[in-house]
Amino acid sequence: MDIVLLLFRQSLVMFLYLLIGYLMFKKHLLTTQGSGEMGKLLLYVITPVVIMNSYAREFTPQMLTEILLSFAAAAGSLLLSMAVSTLVFKKRSAICQFGASFSNAGFMGIPLVQMTLGEGAVFNVVSYVALLNILQWTFGVYSITKDPATVSLKRIATNPVVLGLAAGLLLFFLPIPVPQTVRSVMSTLASMNGPVAMLVIGSYLAQMPLKELFTSSLTYLCCLVRLIAIPLLTIALLTLIPAGYMTIRLAVLIVASAPVGANVAIFAQMFHKDYTGAVRDICLSTVLSIASMPLIVGLANMVWM
Repeated sequence: MDIVLLLFRQSLVMFLYLLIGYLMFKKHLLTTQGSGEMGKLLLYVITPVVIMNSYAREFTPQMLTEILLSFAAAAGSLLLSMAVSTLVFKKRSAICQFGASFSNAGFMGIPLVQMTLGEGAVFNVVSYVALLNILQWTFGVYSITKDPATVSLKRIATNPVVLGLAAGLLLFFLPIPVPQTVRSVMSTLASMNGPVAMLVIGSYLAQMPLKELFTSSLTYLCCLVRLIAIPLLTIALLTLIPAGYMTIRLAVLIVASAPVGANVAIFAQMFHKDYTGAVRDICLSTVLSIASMPLIVGLANMVWM
């Protein structure tokens, strides 16, 4: 039960970051352009560094086993998420289908894993974040546009998260020494992930009248699928991971239980889809996840004990 209380406290911390972003935008201390540039900082610098930082450690056979197990868990969880979201939303809403499929694993999930399970546990979820980004640019883009021509292999190959994973794996498998000064910079940048991401989401929330947040039945359904249905099925799936790897189970469950990912708004804007609906899905699911994520992890602890 300690981990449930800890996750709840850390979720509240993330909510306070969101609130600061909300108030800054309302007080005109943060602009739409500013939040967009912070989003670019997250995408092109902070998230790749988070991945590289988690892999900058000495290679051991045990860690290789953990990489393979966590990759299998991530692939299974994401395939499950896409299947459920497609079943529920394919004929209802492309934006909800995308949003329910892909959690905010990188910007909210990783900081919560780090604060709840420790820095070392991030090692077990970076493959989830990398796979999620690849699938967003393939399955996600196609689900929004229904046009195969919009799926770009070049964009996938040059995606900052994929490049960060490649660099991280090189650091892990090859005897490349990382100077202490560089490690310090990487660690500091990685610690900015949660606060900066939640400031950006807070600015999204500030751009929408609060009453509109609670007016869409599709948004409620998206939150139900993203925060409850998919995590419950993920608990069953992760039971296949050997009990001796409980940290992998919990870490993957946390990122899989995170709210709708912020990228759905970016893609909605890019392809001229329902941007307002995307922001509503992100914001409401983020607020509700403060309660849902600790409950899901608590239930998993009961099932797995």
